[in-house]
Amino acid sequence: MLVTFSDFDTDVSNSELFAELVPPAEFKSSSFDNYYPDSQFPSQSDAVKSSRAFAKSLSKKNTSAVGIYLDGGFGVGKTHLLASIYAQAECNSLFGAFIAYTSMIGYLGFQTAVETFSKYDLLCIDEFELDDPGDTMIMSRFLKELSASGVRFAATSNTPASALGEGRFASDGFQREIQSVADRFTICRIDGDDYRHRSGVFTFTPITSAATASLMESNRRVLKAEFEEVLAFLSTIHQSKYAKIAEQIDFVLLQNVSQISDQFEGLRFVSFIDRCYEAGVRVSFTGTLLSNVFREDHVQGAYRKKYLRCLSRLSAMSS
Repeated sequence: MLVTFSDFDTDVSNSELFAELVPPAEFKSSSFDNYYPDSQFPSQSDAVKSSRAFAKSLSKKNTSAVGIYLDGGFGVGKTHLLASIYAQAECNSLFGAFIAYTSMIGYLGFQTAVETFSKYDLLCIDEFELDDPGDTMIMSRFLKELSASGVRFAATSNTPASALGEGRFASDGFQREIQSVADRFTICRIDGDDYRHRSGVFTFTPITSAATASLMESNRRVLKAEFEEVLAFLSTIHQSKYAKIAEQIDFVLLQNVSQISDQFEGLRFVSFIDRCYEAGVRVSFTGTLLSNVFREDHVQGAYRKKYLRCLSRLSAMSS
């Protein structure tokens, strides 16, 4: 079933935005019991123990611990443990990616966001990003103000395993950037290999005409559009609304993909793919290979981790 831009409902209430802050579908059944530590890496078992202890401590109001920070490479189970904390926490909790929180702060306004989020007991923040100074500064101030209201935090890093040469862990940067509350976080470094055994080399194959015809005849909700039209559409709505768009489609067919030359367009596309990935949306394309959709100087620049994560997710969504 063909879906067009005009079909999208882009009106999002504040209550809908907050309702979206739950674990992605693939992690809704995550628990400490179904996380299986690799015996070759004792830090994984240690992380489970620390995460369990933190989740248990949430029932205690008088505690000095503000939060826990799970720090490691791709595929070591950080998000699984974060979702397990969320599941076990017997308190009013939210779960979302770092970019989802910063988008909501921008949409609501900082003070309104502080007042609204302070009503919760726990915020789970997946893939805390240290590569954007502006967002990191906002989030640091946000955590400081919320912690003063008694809000607790569980966070993961977004350090890719391929960043070994740059320093495998982001904990030092995390502590430096949120220094106002960092000393009250438990830092858990998690070693290990990517359990999905991804090589870091992303391969993509354009969709064939026959496969396109079959897709369009299916019952799936398909957004079939020129790549430039998709980028243009994303520029017309706030990023906090991308999740609602993703909920209204099952498949995105990007036609005549070309390399994105503008950094802002690239980052909006990254944000959109994040929300689609979380919603279980599939992707196919024609034109330039998706492995080349971002300029090399952008991929190697300040937002490298965002772009690498996006390529990894695009690969999973199109496989």
